[in-house]
Amino acid sequence: MNPSSIQKYRPFPPVHLPDRTWPDQVIDRAPIWCSVDLRDGNQALPQPMSIEEKLEFFDLLCRIGFKQIEIGFPSAADTEFNFCRRLIEENRIPGDVTIQILVQTREHLIRRSFEAIAGAKKAIVHIYNSTSPLQRRVTFNDASREQIRDIAIAGAQLVKDLVPTLPETEIVLQYSPESFSDTELDFALECCNAVIDVWQPTPERKMIINLPDTVQWTTPNVHADMIEWMGRHLAHRDSLWISLHTHNDRGTGTAATELGLMAGADRVEGTLFGNGERTGNLDIVNVALNMNSHGIPTGLDFSDLPAIRVVYERITRMTVGERHPYAGELVFTAFSGSHQDAIKKGLDRRDKELTRAKESGSQEILPWGVPYLTIDPQDLGRSYEAIIRINSQSGKGGVAYILDREHGLDLPKTMHPQVGKTIYDLADQQGRELDADEIRDAFYRLFANIESPLALKDYELVHSTTEKGRVDCTATILLRDQEMTLHGIGNGPINAFVHAMESAGLKDVKVTDYRSHAIRGGSDASAAAYVQLQHDDGRLLWGCGIDPSIEMAGLKALVTAWNLLR
Repeated sequence: MNPSSIQKYRPFPPVHLPDRTWPDQVIDRAPIWCSVDLRDGNQALPQPMSIEEKLEFFDLLCRIGFKQIEIGFPSAADTEFNFCRRLIEENRIPGDVTIQILVQTREHLIRRSFEAIAGAKKAIVHIYNSTSPLQRRVTFNDASREQIRDIAIAGAQLVKDLVPTLPETEIVLQYSPESFSDTELDFALECCNAVIDVWQPTPERKMIINLPDTVQWTTPNVHADMIEWMGRHLAHRDSLWISLHTHNDRGTGTAATELGLMAGADRVEGTLFGNGERTGNLDIVNVALNMNSHGIPTGLDFSDLPAIRVVYERITRMTVGERHPYAGELVFTAFSGSHQDAIKKGLDRRDKELTRAKESGSQEILPWGVPYLTIDPQDLGRSYEAIIRINSQSGKGGVAYILDREHGLDLPKTMHPQVGKTIYDLADQQGRELDADEIRDAFYRLFANIESPLALKDYELVHSTTEKGRVDCTATILLRDQEMTLHGIGNGPINAFVHAMESAGLKDVKVTDYRSHAIRGGSDASAAAYVQLQHDDGRLLWGCGIDPSIEMAGLKALVTAWNLLR
């Protein structure tokens, strides 16, 4: 911003609350959740939802577990009115779900709204009027505080008068001093208490006071001070649900909501993935999963978050960002080598601990604890397959993880640096990420079944019937286009082949390590073997052999390592 432009702006005044208590509070239970996707989210879409799309989205919200759903602004347009009527007349509202409608405190709009909800079993009638000095001055042509307060009172009184006209509907009143976030606290309190005085809630018949952070003007701690201050001064606090409705203009919608809950709020309004005006509404998925990650049940089911995201993106035509908390494509993905190594170690350790617990018959749930992953991706319907991805920033552990998890190749630990550096150098050369299949192909090409300059064409092993472990090996090799037949005796296939190479003057190495395993998910190749050789000059290298025969896989691994040392 140009330095001269700064003079246009003023700091937001803090709240005088020296004895604030919210910083010492802990979120230990979920609030009442209310989805406003179908109203606040929908009105922010370049192409609003059709009735059929709204019906599908409503069903999605019900499956997730929302018990309060703001379905729209039925007095604003025929589409909104007709959607409300279809929900009611086609009996689409589950018995434990309450629909909510929004309406300005204007008589003809309130009457039309009551027509819309006729026949509903339960409904929240949400009335609002703007209260901030800026709105009073600009939108209402310098209206006085008394005039704005009287608008709220008149709307509340009309709603109270209309409630008896729908005896079959259980109606809850909700009032919002819209633009609360920059309204003087004493005036916001005056408007809310005036509405409370009209409605006369009781502990058995509560009403909702919604305190919207309509536009974020300040830091989340000041928002929390405002919520705590209101909670202390509102009349009949035991007969109220204090509700939050945060937007995200400063990028702190989640923080403002969480601190607002610590400050005493009972209820939260928001949308899936934060869709809404300007920078969006609160992302309820974010806040709910933050709670889940601390072991707090929320009543909302995001166990198949990718499927929810697919429906959301199709219907809203909005896109969930790749780095969006929990739902983004890359949020459980590590490219950094040190992160990859820690994640791999964490997942391997957890697998071992789960195996031990299962073998011991323990019923205790193993606490989640994997570095860099605050929540188990599988609990959100994500797999481990895309957790580690490889580019030039990746490390040895990440490559080994991909080969293990994706292709069933469990590389020895000391082989990781040899393979990892080569693969991420390849990614660096290409200037892009390598996918799992490219990594497998590169491993096969550079570290497995290498046949140059030496190729093993045929071999025969004869196991001694008189001397345990003794093996007689006859092998046909092709060395730089020259075919040779070798013979050796040893205490196993690999040892016998090494002696055969020695007899031909080809031994300038010694075997220092050997591993083998069946390949998980293998089809044409079911065994992998790894041989580490040390050259006479001190160099150490691994080679891999892959073959249906475990013995042949071991010999191919030996030949590969010998070739790589050339």
